Amino acid sequence: MPAKPPAGAGRRKAAPKEAVKEAAREEAVKASAKPCPICGKPAAEASRPFCSERCRDVDLNRWLSNSYVIPAAKDDDEDAE
Repeated sequence: MPAKPPAGAGRRKAAPKEAVKEAAREEAVKASAKPCPICGKPAAEASRPFCSERCRDVDLNRWLSNSYVIPAAKDDDEDAE
């Protein structure tokens, strides 16, 4: 009787290009697992980081209407000049 090969001996290892592609796929899955910043649903690949074109448009409208602002305190020294 011929001896059995060890477990996993018949499997070929992934070539470097395949390993890189697999790592890129895994990274894409992780990126798409982040929630949409507008509604919290999982992000869609086509409109990342948003879940849909609607959420993308909502965000654009917020930028264009100055809803996103950085609060700043007015210094008295600037007014003295």
